[in-house]
Amino acid sequence: MDLMIQQILFGILVIFIAAMTQGATSFGFSLIAVPLLGIMFPLQVAVPILMIYSLILNSVILYHIREHVQLKKIIVLVVSGMAGTPFGVYLLKALEENTLKLVVGIIIVIVAGVNISGYHIKMKNSKRSFIPVGFVSGLLNGSVSLGGPPIVLFLNNQKVEKQIFRSNLTLYFWMINLFSIPTYFFSGLITTEVVSYSLYLFPGLMIGTLIGIRMGNQVNERLFKRISMGLIMGMGILSIWSGL
Repeated sequence: MDLMIQQILFGILVIFIAAMTQGATSFGFSLIAVPLLGIMFPLQVAVPILMIYSLILNSVILYHIREHVQLKKIIVLVVSGMAGTPFGVYLLKALEENTLKLVVGIIIVIVAGVNISGYHIKMKNSKRSFIPVGFVSGLLNGSVSLGGPPIVLFLNNQKVEKQIFRSNLTLYFWMINLFSIPTYFFSGLITTEVVSYSLYLFPGLMIGTLIGIRMGNQVNERLFKRISMGLIMGMGILSIWSGL
């Protein structure tokens, strides 16, 4: 079978699983997709594809939960995330492939471990953390499309209601991705190859997202998150192994 056809079929399956997880839980898309796509694609190709998909994905999810959005509560996070994004894009271009895979794997394993353990960081004054948390998230999002962990952990500590948590998280990444894509373009990372593969893999994104949104309203969320975290932990270990 031609290598390109293998890449497309494998990519559609990966995007479908990642989008379904994101649609059901509002996180996990890049945590699953980055290490798996990295098997068949260079990360300098995979990450821009995921950035484009994240914008589309978050647009769909945001439309369904738009009534719960609270922009004022996350605007500092958004601005800080935008400030960190260009530095992340520079790292994506400058670092070697294996180094990026190691970084991806370590981040994923830490995030999965923290979520599985249920650990929470106690913050006496969470407002002071908005800027560094947003900046680190933007940095990781721009470099390896993994800006979610700092924000998810931070918002979890705010103990907000489920739908508000999902909508604020989705809005944050929608705005960050809207800023990141032009940054990628002017950095030369949005190429004809990236655009072509984005079109080829698109069916997996939309079908997975719609199924995930339905699952999020019908299945046991706690059980689904545990299963997702087990899968994500495996992805992190796989990424570390491939980077060594």
